[in-house]
Amino acid sequence: MKLYAFPPSPNVRKVQAVAEHLGIPLELQVVDLPGGGQRQPEYLKLNPNGMIPTLQDGDFVLWESNAIMQYLAGKKPGNSLWPSDERQRADVARWQFWDVAHWGPTCGIFLFQNLVKRVLNLGDPDPVALKDGAERFERFGGVLDSHLANRDFIVGRNATLADFSVASYLAFAEPSKMPVGKFANIRRWNAGLDRIEAWKKTAPGPIPG
Repeated sequence: MKLYAFPPSPNVRKVQAVAEHLGIPLELQVVDLPGGGQRQPEYLKLNPNGMIPTLQDGDFVLWESNAIMQYLAGKKPGNSLWPSDERQRADVARWQFWDVAHWGPTCGIFLFQNLVKRVLNLGDPDPVALKDGAERFERFGGVLDSHLANRDFIVGRNATLADFSVASYLAFAEPSKMPVGKFANIRRWNAGLDRIEAWKKTAPGPIPG
């Protein structure tokens, strides 16, 4: 299987962590995002959205990181990342959808304004965007923090796809200046994930600039 990816991406990291945790080898094909590789015709044939990651498994091509995570987990039946129990699996999917709809876009505001702009020399952070991000973070961070009270993981007693999905942006919390400081449960849970070897091994490297 081949994964088209740009390694610093949070959406790539969570896919790599699943593959690493389950012992599924992936051939990494780096897409040069700063150079516009995602807009090249040959890549758009695989992923018409022009985004990463994209998984190619023989003649089957799959995009959207959470769908890729579920597909990979399905390759190893009985694993704890994607529980066989119907209600637990629905709960995992619920949090993955929440991540895509609310949490990821919220964290992404800080990632883009405070980190990507600096690294790519795109100008100063937009204070209006950051104010909106702060309001969203207060709201959705509160939801997650309350849920994690007295919990080590988002669903059940083991790490699942939900944890990898929701935590992926938090690797950049400090350089992106995400206002996570007041959310003690989120910080405890996020730090605890580093005890999982696959999560620790796929952590992003030093931030340039």
